[in-house]
This record gives sequence, C-alpha cells and structure tokens, in this order.
Amino acid sequence: MNPDSFELPPNIVELFHVATTYVSQPWFAYQILIIAFLYIAARLFASRLEPRFEAHARKIKGHPGLLRFVVATLRRMDLIVYILLLASTLAAMREMTWPSRSYLIDVALTLAFAWLVISVLSRAIRSRTIGRLLAVGVWAYVAITIFGVNENVFGFLDGLGFSAGELRISVLLILKAAVLIGVTLWLAISLGNFLDSQVQRSEELTPSLRLLIGKLLKILLVMTAALIAMSSLGIDLTAFTVFSGAVGVGIGFGLRAVASNLISGIIILLDRSIKPGDTISLGETFGWIRELRARFVSVVTRDGREYLIPNEDFITREVINWSFSDELVRLDVEFGVAYDADAHQVSALAIEAAASVGRVVPSKRPVCWMTAFGDSSLSFILRFWINDPQNGLTNIRGQVLLALWDKFKEHGIQVPYPHREIIMRDPVRIQHTAAEGQD
Repeated sequence: MNPDSFELPPNIVELFHVATTYVSQPWFAYQILIIAFLYIAARLFASRLEPRFEAHARKIKGHPGLLRFVVATLRRMDLIVYILLLASTLAAMREMTWPSRSYLIDVALTLAFAWLVISVLSRAIRSRTIGRLLAVGVWAYVAITIFGVNENVFGFLDGLGFSAGELRISVLLILKAAVLIGVTLWLAISLGNFLDSQVQRSEELTPSLRLLIGKLLKILLVMTAALIAMSSLGIDLTAFTVFSGAVGVGIGFGLRAVASNLISGIIILLDRSIKPGDTISLGETFGWIRELRARFVSVVTRDGREYLIPNEDFITREVINWSFSDELVRLDVEFGVAYDADAHQVSALAIEAAASVGRVVPSKRPVCWMTAFGDSSLSFILRFWINDPQNGLTNIRGQVLLALWDKFKEHGIQVPYPHREIIMRDPVRIQHTAAEGQD
C-alpha cells in the first residue's frame, strides 16, 4: 500500500468537519469544565468512601472469589462515583437544554462505564500485564465504536499488510488472531483446570489415572482451541502441513530428551508404577513423591530437599517403591551379644524392645533369629514392620537400637567389644636387637 496515494474516506472527512464545528462552540468548553470538575469531586468523595466500604467487604469469609471481585470493584470507587455524578449531570442537562449541549458528557459517561466494567472483569486474568493490555484493547474498540469510525479503522489496518501465497497477512489479521487465540486458549485452560479439579475428586479412579486424564483433557482442549481460533480467522490449515512437518523433524532431533521424558511420563501414568505419596528409592535418593509432571517427578527427601528427577530415569533405572502394592515395609537390625548371655532370653528381649517402639506395626509381631557364632559375639538379626516409610527409616532403626540398649542394660546383657591378641615371638632376640641399637 502506497502511503502517498492514501486518502481519507469521505465519512471521516465529514466527521472531522462536524467535530471542528462542534469544538468551536462555547458549550464544548463548558462540558470540558463540567467533566473536569466532576472528576475532581469524584476523587475527593472516593478517598473518604473507599476505606469504609472495603472494611465491611473484608468481613466476607469463605468466599475468596466474591471477596476478590468486591475488593477489585471498590478499588475503583473514584470511577464509580464519577459515573454516578456524570449520569446525574447528564439527566439534569437533558431536562434543561438541548441534547447536543450534553453530547460530550454522554460520551464521557459511556467511556467511563465501559472502562469500569472492562477493568473489573480483566482482574480474572492472573497476569497483570496481559490483563491490562486486554482491558486497553477492548476499551479502545468500544471507543472507536462509540464514535462510529470502527469500520474505517478496520479498513485502514487491513490495508497495512502483505500477501504470502494465498494468505494475506495484515495488521488487522494479527490483532484478530492475538485476541481470538488468547481468548480461546484462556477459555480452554480455565475449562481444563475445572475438569481436572472434578476428575481429581473422583474416588473411583486411581491417583495415576486421575493425573493422566487431567493432563490429556488439558492438552486436547488447548489443541482444539488453537484449531478453532485459526479456522475462525479463515486460515487454511493445510498450508501448515509442510511447515509443521519440518518443525516436527527439528523437534525430534533437538528435543529428543524432552520427548523421551514426556512419553515416559505417560507410560508411568498408564502402568501406575508410581503415584503421588509413594515412598521410593532411586540411586542415593530416598523420599516420597510429591507430584508427577509432564517432564519430571518431584521427590521430597527427609531433609526437605526437592529433587526434580526426569521421567526417563524411572523407566530405565532400578526404582525401589516401598509402597507400590502394600504400605507395610520390613526392616532389619543386626546386633551381637556376649557369649555368656542366654540366646533364648536375648531373642525374647529383642522382640519385646522392638514391639515397644510406637511406629512398629503391632499386628505383625517382630521376630529375632540367631544367625552366627561370631568371632567375639553371638550374632542376631531383628526384623520388624512399619507402615509409614515416608517418615524415615534411619530414625526408626535408631529407636529400636535404643530400646534394645535399654533392655540389655536392664537385664545385665553385655554387647562385647572386639578382642585383639598380640603374640610376641622370640622375645630374647628382640631384646638383644634393641640393646644393639642403643649401642
């Protein structure tokens, strides 16, 4: 499009002529003064009313969504008062004088009300930047519609573009695409989150299946929203066939690890090998699964560290799931006593000591067996069961050992020290050699 040959459409020229004539009238200046005065008055009134109304609104309990909406509305108290003053002034002026003398006040009232509604509704968007951009864009559209120049503005924006084959790309198409794709994606994500929350509440499904269904619903809704948005814009989706194929090949080579982790995550959810809350051991990492994500698994250890382990590791490496089919876990504690102790009494006392620890499952009685005649002690192994491995393994072993120590001290059973014997061979020769060294 050649800017030098561009001419304004006749209706815009006529509108400009009417506007210049209207601005030259005395009532235009009067309306500007009235609008400015009402705005200052609204700010003064709102500064006194807003704290009082907000204090009452903060008493709303149990409805965070309603409270957020009410507070967002009260934060615009100056705009609300301004709209009320403009509406009252407009009604009074239309009763006393010609409607043309209050046209500017009518426009100011409409724009102020539109901005109030748009700014409050945009608070539903969590991103403040996106919310403000959307609010300004919608308000600008309302403004050009009120002045009746929307078709001319759209025609001008559509003329700023170029053709790429059968597809014409213009500023208007880009703006429409941004708005339409943004709205459809926001609706798809919101609907996906709602459906996911409903699925997570279902007690008939396993935790892994609930996660899988929730993720699939979100992916399908987002893809459907993108396709609907592009189809609504009149874009031929077949034009992206070659491009999407090339992009797919590039992704296949460049993002192989990402794709592998994504597929591994789906396999994990399908075979239900791990789920949130399971206690697992992977290499030197011991902890419980906090969350399953598309690319990694969040594992929290006993020291509070959170490891983000790629999904592929759970497929290719050996994983110990302490609570896969049953939460009961058996632990072993090895110990030794002196040879002069009664082995039968030691076994009974060890079982009694283990059963006295709170975390040991009472329904599965501990057992204690003598395993060997050691070099300096009788060797035993004590076995007991717990059902909360996520609370730690080292600490429960320590508690059982302390209980054993107390029992053995109470009954006079000793835990022997290792004995070492040093045999000196040919002591006369050693002494003679030492004497020569002194000489």
